Amino acid sequence: MAVFTCRSGSLQDTQLLAAELAAASTEGMVIGLNGDLGAGKTAFSQAFARHLGVEGVVNSPTFTIIKEYTGRLPLYHMDVYRLSLEEADELGLDEYFYGQGVCLVEWSVLIEELLPPERLDIQIETAGVDERFITVTGIGEPYGELCRALTEKWGNLR
Repeated sequence: MAVFTCRSGSLQDTQLLAAELAAASTEGMVIGLNGDLGAGKTAFSQAFARHLGVEGVVNSPTFTIIKEYTGRLPLYHMDVYRLSLEEADELGLDEYFYGQGVCLVEWSVLIEELLPPERLDIQIETAGVDERFITVTGIGEPYGELCRALTEKWGNLR
């Protein structure tokens, strides 16, 4: 496991991190995205999708649960906030998690038992009006390597 922590002083900083992660995305990548309401999960997701080559509007799939987009890789954007663990299990999310695209799962902490054992977990914490602390945890490889590369490029707050 490897951890990268950064301070985002603006939406643009968060978008830069999303762009970096989108550029490093590969087939079968699973990213859990967590944070309080209003922390910036959807803003991160929109920037990530744009830098993955998704065109058009990307918004939170709160009521549809899963939205699929086409970009450099397929993007499966999920919001599991309104699901119980049992309901999520019945959706057959494994087909997405082990598919050919990138899964971006908002509120992934709610279905942690269903997530692949190797993944990237992102926690966004509000620290001010525009300021966020973002922690990226790489669980297993190649996710750990991705965190180490972020640390090498950008430094690390601990």
